[in-house]
Amino acid sequence: MQSEPLIRLTIFLATLAVLLIAQRLWPARGDGRWSMRQLTNAALVAIDTLVLRLAFPVLAVTFAVQVHGGGLYGWLDWPAWLEIVTAILLLDVAIYWQHRLLHTIPVLWRMHRVHHADTGFDVTTGVRFHPLEIVLSMGIKLALVWLLAPHPLAVLIFEILLSAGSLFTHSDFRFPPALDRRLRWLIVTPSMHRIHHSTWRPETDSNYGFHLSTWDRIFDSYTPAPREDERRMLIGLERFRSPREQSLISLLINPFRRDTAADRKPENDDA
Repeated sequence: MQSEPLIRLTIFLATLAVLLIAQRLWPARGDGRWSMRQLTNAALVAIDTLVLRLAFPVLAVTFAVQVHGGGLYGWLDWPAWLEIVTAILLLDVAIYWQHRLLHTIPVLWRMHRVHHADTGFDVTTGVRFHPLEIVLSMGIKLALVWLLAPHPLAVLIFEILLSAGSLFTHSDFRFPPALDRRLRWLIVTPSMHRIHHSTWRPETDSNYGFHLSTWDRIFDSYTPAPREDERRMLIGLERFRSPREQSLISLLINPFRRDTAADRKPENDDA
């Protein structure tokens, strides 16, 4: 696994390049046009990367190499292929529930709302996370790896899917409606996840899946379509839509600001 960082970086950059081109050629909304918000999102990535390196002596794949043979999978002693497939599924459903709890528990929501405060929806939104959320997510991931002790290849595949999938689901393009409906039976598409970034709270609190749409269907959190056309619906959080709130400094201090009463209520709920 010595080449693991290079493999991940290469796939991430290749995916980013392809999606940047796709959202430029076939834009769903035009959010992918160059703006300062994209530069701010890129700055958050740089800060997150530095914080992770300082906070953890090892990251998920290296840790998986160290603990493999113990944990749940050490006890089960399954064939490698079965271990890899089931571990990826378990990690994916765990990330689904982590995401759902980020929306449910107020202190966790204050970390996660930096992601949702983005007023546009394009590939850079997929890497816009507060450093506190990144540290929390890595801590949870390391705990899961310790508990399961899965095959390191499973963790590597999952990490690649997680980073590339986040770019894909946040991209500013959409598939033709008929194709999108078919794809959604298995995977999360940009149109499906765009609903999750709506300013309307009932839509924000749905479609939590990262890769597989299956979890939203199983756990009753699936919203098939937004109440407004996805090409025109408002993206983000009403409270943080001003340019001042979108600055890098404001985003870094955002989790330390208390929720207002309106933050946790459905907005304009006329259903």
